[in-house]
Amino acid sequence: MTVSVLVPSSLVREADKREATRKLGTVARAATVFRVDRLTVYPDPAGERKHDDGFVATVLRYAATPPALRKEVWGERDELEYVGVMPPLRVRSQTGSGPKRSGSSRQGIVTEVGADGRVRVNCGLQHPVSLPVPPGMATPEEGERVTVSISSREPVRAKLVDEPTPGYVVDVTDLDRALARENTGLTIASSRHGERLQSGGLDSLATACREAGDGRLSYTVAFGAPERGLPTIHGLDPDGVREGRRTGGFDRWVNTVPNQGSEVVRTEEAMFATLGCLNLMN
Repeated sequence: MTVSVLVPSSLVREADKREATRKLGTVARAATVFRVDRLTVYPDPAGERKHDDGFVATVLRYAATPPALRKEVWGERDELEYVGVMPPLRVRSQTGSGPKRSGSSRQGIVTEVGADGRVRVNCGLQHPVSLPVPPGMATPEEGERVTVSISSREPVRAKLVDEPTPGYVVDVTDLDRALARENTGLTIASSRHGERLQSGGLDSLATACREAGDGRLSYTVAFGAPERGLPTIHGLDPDGVREGRRTGGFDRWVNTVPNQGSEVVRTEEAMFATLGCLNLMN
């Protein structure tokens, strides 16, 4: 299964830095709990107030960084002033068989990409290590998380492993480009203006996700911001969203919180509600 989530840079538009950091921590938790593969921040400059896409992406990337590497990788940054209020992600299998034992697999951060087919990786050892990129593996970019297998600590013997790292990766791109790129699967807009999602509709939605994912359950789900739902951000008429399925580049518009008791469902709340529903597809 492949899951991608799109959130706007205006996601924390009404919050001060401390509250914005807490909200982003909840977004990171939702992405982790429901095994989101990619978390994309799409710019919404018209809705931004105090924080831009750089702030949002930085905090989300910090949250995805293994705790043992955060201080060395990120140092002191203004955007990270209140990261202490973020809940721990506790990503499963984050350090393999253990950070202090030989034969363990762990995450590392690429700090430098060489021209000789090698990369320098910070993986929590005393010093960063220079490792060759295995044949057939795409050369990782600087700042990218990678999996490192460590067979000995003294002397250090380690190698890159061509397997996905646990947790999500973060990128920043325009909403239209995010919807148009390859391997998006079924594109879903989460909106109160969308079609009400009922238990009987999960099977048909799962079928559509498999068709879009070439047999694999694959989908991309997008969210709006406080006082700026997806129709507003995308410049769409909400009535047109109700009437047509494929509107604004999305395959489906879905309301996962019908009969909501609050006037507003916050983005981080909508993420848990929506991903929780979609997680039931099989």
